[in-house]
Amino acid sequence: MPTLDPALTPVLPRTAELTPEGHLALGGCDAVDLAREFGTPLYVFDEEELRETCRAYREAFASRYEQSAVVYAAKSYLGRWLAALVAEEGLGMDVVSGGELAVARSAGFPLERVLFHGSNKSAQELREAVEAGIGRIVIDNFHELSLLDDIAGDLGKRQPVLLRVSPNVDPHTHVKTTTGVLDTKFGFAIEGGQAEEAVVQALARSNLELLGLHCHLGSPIFELDPYRQANDVMIAFAARMGERHGLELREYSPGGGFAVQVLRGEPAPSPGDYAEAVVDSLRAALAREGLGEPSLTVEPGRAIVARAGVALYPVGARKELAGVRTYVSVDGGMADNIRPALYEARYEALVANRAAEPPAERVTIAGKYCESGDVLIKDIELPKLWAGDVLALPASGAYCLSMASNYNMSPRPAVVLVREGRARLVRRRETYDDLMRADVWGEA
Repeated sequence: MPTLDPALTPVLPRTAELTPEGHLALGGCDAVDLAREFGTPLYVFDEEELRETCRAYREAFASRYEQSAVVYAAKSYLGRWLAALVAEEGLGMDVVSGGELAVARSAGFPLERVLFHGSNKSAQELREAVEAGIGRIVIDNFHELSLLDDIAGDLGKRQPVLLRVSPNVDPHTHVKTTTGVLDTKFGFAIEGGQAEEAVVQALARSNLELLGLHCHLGSPIFELDPYRQANDVMIAFAARMGERHGLELREYSPGGGFAVQVLRGEPAPSPGDYAEAVVDSLRAALAREGLGEPSLTVEPGRAIVARAGVALYPVGARKELAGVRTYVSVDGGMADNIRPALYEARYEALVANRAAEPPAERVTIAGKYCESGDVLIKDIELPKLWAGDVLALPASGAYCLSMASNYNMSPRPAVVLVREGRARLVRRRETYDDLMRADVWGEA
């Protein structure tokens, strides 16, 4: 019986295995059969992996800090099927747009468990959220603070809020996904007095109920110390605001940004590792400042969905440049996964129809789109690739689909959910008609 390369096991869903024919199987389903039945590019999500990861994060924090909640950061990927699954597993949801809120509402997600983030929420989005009875709105700037107070007043409601504060802690991740430093568009800076003024204004607004503070350092964060540093800064700030202005820290969130393993030999901390670092440092900071324990909210996104998703692509053209590089093209690329072009993100890959074969060549996996930067993986060792092979990219569940586009007028891919040998289509592939559906064209 052929077996998977053990080095790839941590980046694949836990149900991943090889069939007797040497094909990759996910959730008991042959990946080659899935590609044939549903077409490609195809994103396959493993339901068991998703549910087990939700439970792992919920239990890791609840076992260490009773007043804790795990909310799923929906920007990493959202569909109605996923919103329903996350709700079933007892998680909340962090949304950043009216569209994400609409999906959550459509799926019947409990709105009291929803937090609304975002650096420039519109009046319409804020009104929709308040009218819907959203649990918390995380205020990001003074414009929003004033706007939300007016909207809540017009609706006759007192909206629970948190203030997003920048602790100026470097999480040592990609510059484009670093959000908790001083020079960022997000949140109120402690340095210079913005955050203190925000506390003063929020406490004075009759239509806002200031429950506490929020920060978010960035993503993905492989180190634990930035969370400890952020907790020290944030709790010290909360104590000063309590002394000066009467702020009662009832709720606190250090955000999310938890990493997952994407490459062989580069493990990420476990849910327990993150929980221990966050909880232990939070309790130490609270004790040092003489504060009671607020409720704690954490916001994993990629950590919930990345490993559960595997992208499948058929291999097409080869271009061999002697002494330079061999390009192998697939029927997908930056329109369904822009992360390598945008963030220099890296991935592993395996040949789903010959998954037990050893590497035989070094190739660069290129996409089909009209950009030289449309490269999914540069210089990876794989078995000899031929047209018709099915290439699988593990750890593709986060941000690929949520950032997908119709570049070159390409329809976005289908999504299937697999479990115990059954595959369920949860998002159909777009059609050419879909590409033109929003056009307003023709004779008046």
